[in-house]
Amino acid sequence: MLPANQRSLIPPSLLPSPSRQRFAPAPAANTAHGERVYTRDGRGLWLREIEPTDVAALRRCFTRLSPEEIRRRFLHAMSELPAPMAHRLCNIDSTRETAYVLVDESVSPAEIRGVGRIYVDIATNNAEFSVLVEHDWSRIGLGALLMHRLVDDCRHRGLTEIWGYVLQENRPMLELCRELGFTQRAMPGEPGTALLSLQL
Repeated sequence: MLPANQRSLIPPSLLPSPSRQRFAPAPAANTAHGERVYTRDGRGLWLREIEPTDVAALRRCFTRLSPEEIRRRFLHAMSELPAPMAHRLCNIDSTRETAYVLVDESVSPAEIRGVGRIYVDIATNNAEFSVLVEHDWSRIGLGALLMHRLVDDCRHRGLTEIWGYVLQENRPMLELCRELGFTQRAMPGEPGTALLSLQL
């Protein structure tokens, strides 16, 4: 159990609660590091927007992913995150993208434990999402927190829909999106892949 002064900083999305309450807006506790959040098991992280200086940390995060986790996130196998791709992912166009990282500063150098991002299609006024949480930090509310922030960002932008492709075997993400109110459709010609969407 966390001390009361720390529990007060935990966003509702990280506290055990019914799904209808889990994604209620959370008061921000912002500093130069970002927003301080705590997992259900008491570990502290900083939630902030991705920065150009995160390239090395993002590439290190990739090395800690299993082949299955890489396939679930990128929908195909990759042996490494190439430097040009990592550079692109860390240098975003904020008019068309949002990317949040969960940073662990209890280690040196600081490590990225999770990433959530959207890509906005201005022509259709919607956004594609992607979420990745390192295995050792999964099942403790971080995916829910990232999805909550992405949905909030889409609503703030005035978008009409957020959507994403998810492998049918990725049960945790399917369950999370179901709790958020996403609908699920099979993809003709893409066996094993679901299209998840939420009208905003």
